Amino acid sequence: MMKTGKLLIFSAPSGSGKSTIVQWLMTHPELNLAFSISATSRPPRGKERDGVEYFFLSPEEFRQRIANGEFLEYEEVYTDRFYGTLKAQVERQLEAGQNVIFDVDVNGGCNIKQFYGQRALSLFIQPPSLEELKRRLVERGTDSADQIVKRMARAEYELQQAPRFDRVVVNDDLQRAEEETLALVKAFL
Repeated sequence: MMKTGKLLIFSAPSGSGKSTIVQWLMTHPELNLAFSISATSRPPRGKERDGVEYFFLSPEEFRQRIANGEFLEYEEVYTDRFYGTLKAQVERQLEAGQNVIFDVDVNGGCNIKQFYGQRALSLFIQPPSLEELKRRLVERGTDSADQIVKRMARAEYELQQAPRFDRVVVNDDLQRAEEETLALVKAFL
């Protein structure tokens, strides 16, 4: 009998290094990790394929699936622009024995943890300070000054939610944060 997988939930303010840490974890085949494939109502970009990068749904289909209770979590980021996690897809991945990774916002992470309880480990990747976070966002060079102000306001809210997570990893040194995260994940799995 194959062992069903577990869930790893990663949340963090933008610029905290979460995606870098998650990508590094994915290079460890012994962990048997697979990304949760989200659904979105936006059209595919470039070479994106349905069921690979995302499940592409129309806004109407997305709303119908919300009404049917098919999502673990979802968010309407802009009018008619939804992102969410389908319960059935996560169950398929778990039944295949995969350990499913979620790279989600704080509210989505808390919703998934609440749904799966002890089958999920929720990790919050925290920047050493708001000043350092702002410096990273500015250095990244991908956001306008206005976007950085919005991201910083959101980060303040998100940092207040850190205690809702099972574990908090402070990313003050990337290599140390990666090793700490790996140890937490191995112990959980």
